[in-house]
Amino acid sequence: MATANTGQGGESLLFLTDEQVRKGIEAMFFAYRGFTADPDRILQDMDYGRAHHRAIHFIHRSPGTTVNNLLSILGVTKQSLNRVLRTLIEDGLVESKVGRVDRRERHLTLTEKGAGLERALSDAQRARMRAAYRAAGPQAVQGFRQVLEAMMDPELRRQFQTLKEAGA
Repeated sequence: MATANTGQGGESLLFLTDEQVRKGIEAMFFAYRGFTADPDRILQDMDYGRAHHRAIHFIHRSPGTTVNNLLSILGVTKQSLNRVLRTLIEDGLVESKVGRVDRRERHLTLTEKGAGLERALSDAQRARMRAAYRAAGPQAVQGFRQVLEAMMDPELRRQFQTLKEAGA
């Protein structure tokens, strides 16, 4: 990796070549394949995909979340999310309840069956993350988190911060 220069005001500037950035991009692609491989294998037998996984993850993360909130987090079309939710509801993994204050809202929670699937998916990813974090060490973990947050668009970073603050 290229060396860092300290500029005025204590800022640390990191100069990377295009080749170094390309290698980072490729590492991200391959890491993502590894990160999603275990859940993909679990979901394959159920005819579910990554959209189902993301929906299950964020419904678990925020029980009672609204469909509109989930749309905002996932960044998908209403039509696409409705297809995913319809399947999850029909298969008994997600429950949709009419809002108490606004009856147009639909609040989503995982059923016991849905929570079991979420646990299996998350356990696989947590094991992979723990092993990678352990191998990289605490400084690398902190740096990795900083890089990921720096890559987020401002609105996505706000959503991430909200989730982060909602629970440990």
